[in-house]
Amino acid sequence: MATIFERMLEDAGMPTTAEAMQAKWDALNEAHGGRISNNSKWSPFWRLISAIVTEPCKELAALLCDHALPNIFLQYASGAWLDVYAWGVDLTRKAAAAAQGAVTFTRTGAAGALTIPAGTIVQSPALSGAVYSLATLADVTAVDGQLTVRAAVQATTTGSAANLGPGYYSVLPTPVPGVASVVNGDDWLTIPGADEETDEELRLRCRVQFSAVGQYHHDAAYRADISTFAGIRSDYLFFEHGAPRGPGSANCYIMLETGSPSQEFVDSINAYVRDAGHHGHGDDMACYPMPRSSVDLAVTVYPVEHLTDEEREALRQGVADRVRCAFRDNEDFEMTKIWPYARFSFSRLDKELHDALGELQSVAFDREDIVTAMDLPALGELTVTLGDA
Repeated sequence: MATIFERMLEDAGMPTTAEAMQAKWDALNEAHGGRISNNSKWSPFWRLISAIVTEPCKELAALLCDHALPNIFLQYASGAWLDVYAWGVDLTRKAAAAAQGAVTFTRTGAAGALTIPAGTIVQSPALSGAVYSLATLADVTAVDGQLTVRAAVQATTTGSAANLGPGYYSVLPTPVPGVASVVNGDDWLTIPGADEETDEELRLRCRVQFSAVGQYHHDAAYRADISTFAGIRSDYLFFEHGAPRGPGSANCYIMLETGSPSQEFVDSINAYVRDAGHHGHGDDMACYPMPRSSVDLAVTVYPVEHLTDEEREALRQGVADRVRCAFRDNEDFEMTKIWPYARFSFSRLDKELHDALGELQSVAFDREDIVTAMDLPALGELTVTLGDA
């Protein structure tokens, strides 16, 4: 990147290196009839010039190349510079948000009433050393004869990492008398958690904003509007054209980094687009969660020799967590993830598991690559077992 901006300065006639500056001073000296001829690096005069002219010029060139020039271009702008750039196209960086949703408590018996108090904590197992927590937002009561009850919850911290897939939130660190188990279901998220918008994400929204100048009748305008919601990235929106509901109609399918958006959350986006007037005249734009198909997967893990039982189990769990990350059930690991309109490569998943887990000798999957269309396969039944060497 610096080479680009150094070239800009050089094209404008500004030297950027000590050698080029020395040549510039020599040329100026000669052009003005100067009689200074002692160009030795030990010359007191040139040592003074280097100290009071050359070094400050080098710092100025570095400031221009490393900070000022990059930050006047959207492609390279970052931090506060990018915030100012976004303001210029009527955008602001999205703040971090805490995930909200609902979990289901199951009682030990249906007789009598049972109240689960507000503030009850529900946690996930440790994922890459991190434990994620939800807290119930209000008292919820299971009446006599009711075996299960849903409770509204909110993550105790902000961030998208709390948008875990179904089944992860299942731990009660403090047991609740009368409660046998708790779990988050497939559509537990009502408002996805989000990290503060990154430079990359904000930069992408700024680009979309340029494409959405007219604000009507094209994908970019809808992409710009929908991506204002927390947790929604503009590149995670997929449009279906071809008038699915007649002339002027189109669909937008929404996906998240992890988990699946609930219908309640998508309904709030539809209300914004369809009912609040954020659509073109005559347009019929409807948003839907990205269709999910269920994929059962069996994985056999072959550890290296001489591991203890605890190490073998830790390896098995490490493989399971990383496979679930690849299928967007968590985001605690660096894994290549499944996408719509793409091929999900199990050979790449194999390599990434080997790179991450040194105790893994081999891993086998019971299916071939998955080729997706306008759908996002989700794990149905995942079975991860240890194999004999």
